[in-house]
Amino acid sequence: MISSPESAGGNMQDAAVRVGDPMAEKSRPLMMSGIQPTGALMIGNYVGALKHWVELQATHESFFLLADLHAITVPQDPTDLQRRSLEFVALFLACGVDAERGTIFLQSHVPAHTQLLWVLNCVVPMGELQRMTQFKDKVGRNAANIHVGLFDYPVLMAADILLYGADLVPVGDDQKQHMEFTRHVARKFNGLYGEVFKIPEAYTPRTGTRLMGLQTPSVKMSKSDRNADNYVALLDPSEVVSRKIKTAVTDSGSEIRCDAAKPGISNLITLYATVSGEDVEAIHNRYIGKGYAEFKKNLAELIIDFLGPIQKRYSSIAADPVMLVEVLQRGARNARERSEDTLSRVYRAVGFIPDEGDHRRHSGKRWLSNERQAYIPVPVTPRALHQRRSIMETKETKDVTAAAAAETDAEVECMTDCCGCCCCDTEEECSMEE
Repeated sequence: MISSPESAGGNMQDAAVRVGDPMAEKSRPLMMSGIQPTGALMIGNYVGALKHWVELQATHESFFLLADLHAITVPQDPTDLQRRSLEFVALFLACGVDAERGTIFLQSHVPAHTQLLWVLNCVVPMGELQRMTQFKDKVGRNAANIHVGLFDYPVLMAADILLYGADLVPVGDDQKQHMEFTRHVARKFNGLYGEVFKIPEAYTPRTGTRLMGLQTPSVKMSKSDRNADNYVALLDPSEVVSRKIKTAVTDSGSEIRCDAAKPGISNLITLYATVSGEDVEAIHNRYIGKGYAEFKKNLAELIIDFLGPIQKRYSSIAADPVMLVEVLQRGARNARERSEDTLSRVYRAVGFIPDEGDHRRHSGKRWLSNERQAYIPVPVTPRALHQRRSIMETKETKDVTAAAAAETDAEVECMTDCCGCCCCDTEEECSMEE
């Protein structure tokens, strides 16, 4: 039988707010994985991801990402997205993920994800993204609604992983191409700028990684499927589970065995074996001479018994939304600390001038927020527009420079009010009072 979430030990609500020893974590390899807060977490997510998260957190420093930035590549109702995000956190904890051992956080709470995305965008050719299988599939189904976010999805996924120096990334079969893309991007960046990124390894469990739809056994079971009868959600009531299994697609005949020519019953046998922990051959032998009806009835009972403890723990945990927010806030602090170190190395590698925060992190020096660090000399008086342009003057810019130099001192006053670094290219952009 699949290890019960209760075997994780301790009260999950207490574990969610306890703080572990950070020094102990540093000697452990790091595991990074994530799920989009879309649809309904279902038994396939437990079998393919959450079960392995619980196992790996005992031996790995763990970062568990709620990928809400990825989620909006498909239109989302804002209220539903917020509700599901908290629901997923509660289900993580109910399934045995320990917020003391691991870091649970929202992608949108860590700005470094999108900051690194931009840098990586500048080293990834468009052709590589156009060849991604999932993108091509979605273009083929609905080309009119494809947008840049969906096109750029693999680069953001690469940023998600590389920011944390992950040693191990659990992925399903459908994400192997994205994982290999991430490794390729890391190697390419390191080739250009030095050894900045650790090259992560994919972790694909040998069993229980691919359950198919109950109504469409030729397609992978998905929590975002528009047909809810295609999956068993972790929060489905017992009567709903019984109905979904009873109406699940089988095949002609009545023999209960795994066979490529019988995808429906083969999928149900896989589900049975995954939840019970039994060998497929033992299941075959038990149901020799028995029909689909009895098999489905037993499978439904097995799933209901398995989901019961998860649902009970979920009800208790979800009743305390303040605690769930605290889990996410603490997770965001841990994730920001780790990711900002990586981002700082990236920025230095590509030639960006470090800011005060970068200096503090790399020197190890602590200082109060109101202390001024003389790390980068800053001119007392900002240069006027024509003075700044003179350092890159060419024949084509002489007329512009001459016109700018002829302006009154009001221009300099405008520049002082606007900015000291001059990211404005025209007087109209720079005029703050108009």
